[in-house]
Amino acid sequence: MHLTTLLRYARPLCWLAGLLVIFSFIHQQEMTASPLDGGWQQVVSSEDGEVKHILLFSGNYFSWTIHKTGSGAFVSTKGGSWKMEGKKLMVNYEFDTTDPKLVGTSATWKAKQKGSTLKLKGIPLKGKWQAMDQGVDTPLNGPWIFSGRKRNGEISRTDMTTRPRKTMKILTGNRFQWIAYNTETGKFHGTGGGSYTAENGVYTENIEFFSRDDNRVGAKLNFNFEIKDGDWHHSGKSSSGQPMYEFWSRRK
Repeated sequence: MHLTTLLRYARPLCWLAGLLVIFSFIHQQEMTASPLDGGWQQVVSSEDGEVKHILLFSGNYFSWTIHKTGSGAFVSTKGGSWKMEGKKLMVNYEFDTTDPKLVGTSATWKAKQKGSTLKLKGIPLKGKWQAMDQGVDTPLNGPWIFSGRKRNGEISRTDMTTRPRKTMKILTGNRFQWIAYNTETGKFHGTGGGSYTAENGVYTENIEFFSRDDNRVGAKLNFNFEIKDGDWHHSGKSSSGQPMYEFWSRRK
């Protein structure tokens, strides 16, 4: 084959190969953009007995919840948005049950992850955090915000993204937490969470803490779920036994 002919075919191939390298690099960056994603825990002793600290990082949002290990009695929760810059973990608080005045403020921690352990500096809690669900993935992984419901066959939509009153769900590989709060007033309305599974259209919650009623701890709730047009369709019966059909949208 003539040299000019070879060059004619070689240039497009080189260009295509270059694109593939770029796309591969971008994909890899996306895959490693959030190394902390998932659930982390630390069990410590306190004056009131043993308590469990649970950190959830999902998408751009996080929560830090404390509850007693024996009874599951709720102690506190706080959270909001987060991002990594090098080893710096920068957080912005949207809710805090211990100190509502922190809502709207930010803090910087230092994070060092090694395998299934995580060390954080800049927080009062010492010790290592242990991974709870590394490598686990479900169709529901991510942060979600309540966006509407269906009642008597009629759909009503709500834009909670721009409103101060929010109800958010944070899901990692096998951990979930819902939080209802107001970013404008700092008022906290409630939270609950624990472990979950999402398989074959069935979403199951195992409640490990519930701020409104400790008696709900240990309950197992089954719902139907479906991802349709990017929304999470969530239906079944609420914790009070009432029929429900909710819509949740992914929170950016």
